[in-house]
Amino acid sequence: MLFQPPKTVETRVFATLPEELKHAPANNEWARTQPMGTPTCAFLEGPSFDQAGNLWCVDIQNGRILKVDPEGRFELVTQYDGWPNGLKFHRDGRAFVADYRNGIMVLDPVNGRIEPYRIRHNAERFKGVNDLFFASNGDLYFTDQGLTGLHDPTGRLFRLTGNGTLTCLLDNIPSPNGLVMNRNESVLYVAVTRGNCVWRVPFLPNGDIAKVGVFVQLSGGGGPDGLALDEQGGLVVAHVGLGSVWVFDALGEPAFRVRSCTGTHTTNVAFGVRDRKTLYITESETGTILRAELPVAGKPMFSHA
Repeated sequence: MLFQPPKTVETRVFATLPEELKHAPANNEWARTQPMGTPTCAFLEGPSFDQAGNLWCVDIQNGRILKVDPEGRFELVTQYDGWPNGLKFHRDGRAFVADYRNGIMVLDPVNGRIEPYRIRHNAERFKGVNDLFFASNGDLYFTDQGLTGLHDPTGRLFRLTGNGTLTCLLDNIPSPNGLVMNRNESVLYVAVTRGNCVWRVPFLPNGDIAKVGVFVQLSGGGGPDGLALDEQGGLVVAHVGLGSVWVFDALGEPAFRVRSCTGTHTTNVAFGVRDRKTLYITESETGTILRAELPVAGKPMFSHA
């Protein structure tokens, strides 16, 4: 099915990672496990706003948690022995981190202390958690990607309830990545990077899932990465490797294409807190955070868990 070409939205640079933070050891273990062409000095991901309007993000391969103030100045909050991949704020102010090496971590944003929160499913270590999302009732959904793909479609989707019950909802995903719920939280959208598509995961009244299908099929680039939802229920998809962010309406029809003004590694997205109209994009090839003004209002990305 073909649609009318989506309208183009341009970006501009909001912040650039300082040169002193654009480095990684030559033998960096994370970089060695990635496909050729992956940025090897720093890899920005996981943008999320705190309630004060600061944008937080992670640098996966160097184990860094970074904070960017409203003027675009970076601050290194903490650096530790891990590979932080996704970050979301809980309503109590704590930041939860999907750490590829260690599992789900929790960060105290005041003192920068980070510690394990959930590192196993039963007695088994995760493959490599990637991103996370808080539902309004406090349930935490996260993806366990590892090195899965079409050659090994065993990536997983988990739900962790407030009482500590951890459930594997899906275990057949070829590279699960970003995730977000629709407005009434009856559907979870999951980016399936190696399948170059976004899955639609509907919930039954009892909390089980059924009739999982493809909501959006993309082409080119490396595949969808981070997801967000706009005020109208439209789906915002960061397409890594293509230098673009797509905005689809609630029915899945493409509305806008946001084009990177720098590199092609558009990894993730977050809407600003104050005006709810500005989209921020992590672009990892150049270590920049881009900004775009969308013609639609956005949903803030700090969590209301």
